[in-house]
Amino acid sequence: MIGKHLYTLFFAALIFSVGLSGCKEEEIGEVEEIPGLGGDEWVQGPIDKWILDSLVTPYNISAKYKWDQFEFGNITKTLVPPEESQVIPLLSTIRKAWTAPYVEEAGKVFYNKYSPKFFILSGSNEYNAEGSVTLGTAEGGRKVVLFGVNLFKIKGMPGYNAGRDSSFVKDWFLHTIHHEFGHILHQTVLYPVEYKNISRALYQGGNWINWSDEDARRDGFVTAYSSSSFDEDFVEMIAMMLTEGKVGFDKLVNAIPEGTSPRGTTKEQAQAALRQKEAIVVAYYKNTWKIDFYSLQKRVRTSMNKLF
Repeated sequence: MIGKHLYTLFFAALIFSVGLSGCKEEEIGEVEEIPGLGGDEWVQGPIDKWILDSLVTPYNISAKYKWDQFEFGNITKTLVPPEESQVIPLLSTIRKAWTAPYVEEAGKVFYNKYSPKFFILSGSNEYNAEGSVTLGTAEGGRKVVLFGVNLFKIKGMPGYNAGRDSSFVKDWFLHTIHHEFGHILHQTVLYPVEYKNISRALYQGGNWINWSDEDARRDGFVTAYSSSSFDEDFVEMIAMMLTEGKVGFDKLVNAIPEGTSPRGTTKEQAQAALRQKEAIVVAYYKNTWKIDFYSLQKRVRTSMNKLF
């Protein structure tokens, strides 16, 4: 699950500098049947046909937008259904900026084997008691829940504001799906153990919520949420490197200020830690999955640039 790290986001009259809570990660399980694959029982319409033609048929992925509170686990949370006008633009964006780059770079066999098979959409956010907001959850490596669908806007949609909405979509929806897919990959084949030694003494569990991303980078973490655990650190690196692109990621690393952090990390040490993590992510994709990470990164950013 992903969090506060992501962002100070400006959306309408709201300023998001809240603690965004991360994913709810579970181990990958054996899944023989995905409920609702291809659409549950209702009169099928244009949205269902688009899902069938664009996701189910080519990738064996389905999406549930008809409301079912029980799909979200905690029925005490107040959530609202997604507006139907939001469904195709959101799923199409995910298809363009996540599905297509992986299929083009790694092949359809790889993507169809490891991609989550069921998306559940909530129109509203899920707010947590400590003030954080859950962006998404991944269950068993096969089901992904996305929140805040009614806030989604890309170029061409009514009310779209490039400066505001492009960052929101990048940091909220696309970061979430790349983050969750990173979990699926490392739960299938674990990343090199050397990764855990880079920042071993600086992980802080739940205290990440009291950090800003800028604070975190001074200690060699790409986001505040990445400091919560080894696994979250690894997938946050994947998500940030892909959604920011090489230029954007280099800019984040180079922006770490001079001096020493409150926890005793120098600028040089923080930058070195991030570069070591970057190198391990790139090597992991190459050695484990035969994927050129930098080529994948370029494909993702090219797709995103067309959307915004």
